Amino acid sequence: MPLPPRVLPPLRRESPMSGLDRRNLGPLQVFAQSISAAAPSAAMAAAPAVAAAAAGSGVLWSFVVATVLALLIGLGIGQFTRRMAAAGSLYSLTAKGLGAVAAFACGCALLVGYGLLTTAALTGSGVYLQDLLGRAGIEVGWGLVAGIVLVLGALATVCVLRGVRLSAQVVLVTEAVSITLMLVVFGLLLVRVGPDLAPAAPDRGVAGIAAGVLPALGAFIGFEAAASFGVEARRPFRTVPRAVQGTAALCGVLYLVAAYTQVVGLGRLPGGLAGQPEPVSTLAALQRLPWLSYLLDLGIAASFFACALATGSALVRVLLSMGREGVLPAALGRTHPRYRTPHVAILVALPLATLLPVVLVATGTSTSSAFVTLLNAAVFGYLVAYLLVCVAAPVFLHRIGELTRGALAAAAITAPALLAALVVFTLDNLGGPYPALFGAFVLAGLAWLGWLRARRPAQLARIGIYDETSEADLLGGER
Repeated sequence: MPLPPRVLPPLRRESPMSGLDRRNLGPLQVFAQSISAAAPSAAMAAAPAVAAAAAGSGVLWSFVVATVLALLIGLGIGQFTRRMAAAGSLYSLTAKGLGAVAAFACGCALLVGYGLLTTAALTGSGVYLQDLLGRAGIEVGWGLVAGIVLVLGALATVCVLRGVRLSAQVVLVTEAVSITLMLVVFGLLLVRVGPDLAPAAPDRGVAGIAAGVLPALGAFIGFEAAASFGVEARRPFRTVPRAVQGTAALCGVLYLVAAYTQVVGLGRLPGGLAGQPEPVSTLAALQRLPWLSYLLDLGIAASFFACALATGSALVRVLLSMGREGVLPAALGRTHPRYRTPHVAILVALPLATLLPVVLVATGTSTSSAFVTLLNAAVFGYLVAYLLVCVAAPVFLHRIGELTRGALAAAAITAPALLAALVVFTLDNLGGPYPALFGAFVLAGLAWLGWLRARRPAQLARIGIYDETSEADLLGGER
């Protein structure tokens, strides 16, 4: 008996993601977005000392574990990005596994993470340029630092607004310069300190290594940023998963080199690596290479600027998705007819991200204190988002009939580890402004969700839009 002919669903007249510059970013440009958002140059200089405070000489093993966790998180994200291209990043991906409410929570966490990391990156760039001028004997007050942040914020806004390719090119060049500078710095120091097997024997045992994993994992936040550029990537199903996994692997190698160099080079000083407020500059002075500190500050400042560009670009694409779904005002979902960027979201979000640190330092907060507070609050958002997408991955695969033992095992390792990291991170930051900040984030999200349930239940159910094939794609119309 012949089977009845299958009736395919009709094609959309246009993709839900129409208006963006679709299929125009090459693999290197997509890769640069993820690398820049992770800001590896800054993390190479600062993260090993923070992790060493908990892990001691076992800090290398902490970075090994953190690298494996980042690769597993990337594997979970890749389960989605090999099958769909979404501008909403983890927010849209989580919807396909856990539904609208969990995706909404992920979206709120991403807005916190992306928004505050953009702000922290602009602040960090200003702080390291201030240090650079200070080393040159030029005293810089908070007013000039605020001015530097405003200029960098304006440059970032223009770059992100004028087109994704321009923004990607600037990110690519800036991050390449930054990483080159750091390779010069750490290459010269590594030659001077020489080989030493002492760091392979952790002095605080397994407990110390575990305690160092959280700060080491914090050095990877932002590495998934390529997931926001799936719509604009030329071959998204191949490029985006490779960019996310490649970033985790490359950052892991860079952090291990940086941690090894600093542990060995500073091991004979009182307090070792953990006891040095500026470990790389101290090591450069010990090795009679003080001029490396200038390269270090310049490289970190450049890395933070590239991070602000990449993270800000990811932030506005989440806002674009929310605007088109009706979760946020529809105006945020508009795209510029010429530049093909979410111009309304850009002109709302990036000036706010620029002005926030200026307001903080103008009200008496030190630039370094503002930077640390913003960065820690951003980590909270990222950990929540990573946890949700890792839980969503096996549910999504089961739903489409493609769940494998490997994917299930990866989620079974990653989700409890991230939950433990989130709990420890929250408990470790109960002092200072963090309880109020974290509580405010949660209450604001719950109030927003309650309003959507009461007033816009249909829009809440729409969460999770992604790029779809349209009539124009098949029939040769204008994209």
